[in-house]
Amino acid sequence: MGTGRRRGDTRVRGFAARAGGWSARHRWAAVGIWVLFVVVAMGLGSAAGRVDVKDSDQLKGETHTAAEIIEDAGIEEPAGETVLIQSKDGRLKATDPEFRAAVDAVVRAVDATGRVTDIGSPYDTDTISADGRSALVRFDMRGDAETAGERVEPVLAAVAEVQKDHEALRIEEIGGASMMKTFDDAFGDDFEKAEYSAVPVALGILLIAFGALVAALLPVLLAITAIMATMGLMGLVSHLVPMSDVANSVMLLVGMAVGVDYCLFYLRREREERAAGRDAHTALRIAAATSGRAIVVSGVTVCVAMAGMLFTGLAEFEAMGLASLIVVAVAMVGSVTVLPALLSLLGERVDKGRIPFLSRRRHGGGGESRFWTAVLKGVLARPVLSVLVAAGALLAIAAPAVGMKTQNLTLDQEFGDSLPIVQTYNRVNEAFPGGSEPAQVVVRAADINAPEVRDALADFRERAVSSGASRGPVGIRLHDERNIALVSVPLVGGSDLDKAGESLDTLRDEVRPATLGRVDGVDAPITGQVAGSKDFNDQLVGSVVPVFVFVVVFAFLLMLLSFRSLTVAVTSIVLNLLSVGAAYGILVAVFQHGWGASLVGAEGVGAIVSWLPLFLFVILFGLSMDYHVFVVSRIREARLRGRTTKDAISHGVVTTAGVVTSAAVIMVAVFAIFGTLSMQSMKQMGVGLAAAVLIDATIIRGVLLPAVMALLGERNWYLPRWLNRLPDLTHDEAPEAIAARPARDDEGEPLRV
Repeated sequence: MGTGRRRGDTRVRGFAARAGGWSARHRWAAVGIWVLFVVVAMGLGSAAGRVDVKDSDQLKGETHTAAEIIEDAGIEEPAGETVLIQSKDGRLKATDPEFRAAVDAVVRAVDATGRVTDIGSPYDTDTISADGRSALVRFDMRGDAETAGERVEPVLAAVAEVQKDHEALRIEEIGGASMMKTFDDAFGDDFEKAEYSAVPVALGILLIAFGALVAALLPVLLAITAIMATMGLMGLVSHLVPMSDVANSVMLLVGMAVGVDYCLFYLRREREERAAGRDAHTALRIAAATSGRAIVVSGVTVCVAMAGMLFTGLAEFEAMGLASLIVVAVAMVGSVTVLPALLSLLGERVDKGRIPFLSRRRHGGGGESRFWTAVLKGVLARPVLSVLVAAGALLAIAAPAVGMKTQNLTLDQEFGDSLPIVQTYNRVNEAFPGGSEPAQVVVRAADINAPEVRDALADFRERAVSSGASRGPVGIRLHDERNIALVSVPLVGGSDLDKAGESLDTLRDEVRPATLGRVDGVDAPITGQVAGSKDFNDQLVGSVVPVFVFVVVFAFLLMLLSFRSLTVAVTSIVLNLLSVGAAYGILVAVFQHGWGASLVGAEGVGAIVSWLPLFLFVILFGLSMDYHVFVVSRIREARLRGRTTKDAISHGVVTTAGVVTSAAVIMVAVFAIFGTLSMQSMKQMGVGLAAAVLIDATIIRGVLLPAVMALLGERNWYLPRWLNRLPDLTHDEAPEAIAARPARDDEGEPLRV
């Protein structure tokens, strides 16, 4: 692709360079098109509305089948609530008059609110604990289950009034609606605060990095507009692939991270070239051809990594992957189009709003970092030792990941004892193992009242208890007109998901085949929280290999095509895998083994949330490419200009150290905000991402990458002759690199790096 250039031809080739050149020449048009795109995307998305993932589409397997049966039958399951009535000192029993009076008072109080239906007294439903000191009053909230949390306040108040009149008893409410309200009250603004605090945090770090207000505002504005446009596009796309609130939060995280990063890379290069004495036009052309190209290569690689989530078969993951992919693509396009236009319009005014004491120290030493210069000197002097020490340290950090245990976190694991409702949840599980999260068997038959079906249901109820899977009571609710029965089975094991999982297996593999399975035409999928966790894990485990292979293979091919070096492609994959492995090790050490857990408020979790390892792999593999592509592009550029490989490595790392450090600090700070949230799953995500980015920007890019490249020498640019037919995507050099005589390798051949 580069063979047809005329001597002295200074035209810049490639999408990033051409886009940057066009935008710089048509400044107002580029800005106008971008603003129009953001406004139209938001308008269309708002008009179309967002379609969210349905419960029936969340999972595959039995959980999915059960949800489909209920949905097809038009059964709207209400939000179930439970009031625990328990003797505080153990003296009162359910047979005592005072206990009975309290039960009657609870039934009357909740009924009087007019918000509930199907109230069941424990004396009628047999929901009295084995020791006789605890009882459950169960009822359903009227109306839509999804909005029940908004209507449960009067019921909670009524139960609290009854508690005042019975000091010797503990009277507490728990259920879908009350948990929804409690979480909304306690954590409803948690995510919002985290998302909004990310902007001032990023802006503050950029102010330190650039020392000028205008320059610091540009990356934040680009990220925000990219996020706004993506929100609109998510509304449109959701009619094909449903979205979710979780996908929205992930999109905001990723959008802020890459939007700021890409703009930072571009802006720092343009400022660096101007500081070196180039005119504004030339500085922009060089930034477009170098940092612009790195942004495109990085952006495409991140998009490919995010696309890996589409292969999980899990609706929530597909939503997260697609939302992240869209925001990265939008931020990438914005960085190489509207950003050059804005820089061209602003010119020297990009340094307006200089901040005393910060702006004075910009651009010192030709953009080279003194700290990393000193580090690189030692690394390049002893590359073998550096590789052994750095790789050994990362492998040691990654070691705990070998014993990783994943599961969907229970309520007490997710929130600890920070909420009173968690203590209620634990008390219910202690008195009624499995009672707070029973398994549900959705039985569908041609005639639910047929004698053989009735007998099978009765047999199932008896065997569920006699098999040891449940201690009862097993409740059966018939929907005669729809020929469906809903069977509620409290599982032995309760909130211990390992033990409850064994009880579930007994139900699925032994009890069901021997009872309901013997009746022709009967479907009986088993669902519930424990079943959902198991089905989710099974689905996730089955998707790990295809997702892993897809992401690694396509990232490898992109690096191979972008740098036309087999060595660079292989080392990039290995280094990224080391980075991800180290992040896994930190997660397991902190959240599973509890080493230093108190520092992040994570005592007693004991497991990693099921979805996190695969999610982290995809996100980190994508984000790691940001730094890798940026640093290696700078090394390659220096090599093209005739420097030796060792000099090129040193130059590339120290000149990019400032921007990589700034970008990493922003990412770490944004991710760390999520590590401060109360939910343990969000803590795990924040800590995992922050730790991985920190390791990636320091040990990987500052020590391992230069040490490995120094050991490889000219072999860094090795490409077998039989791969020469591959497309050449390496032609976006700076103008002077195009005009310059090509660098040559040790055999005198033109160096194609």
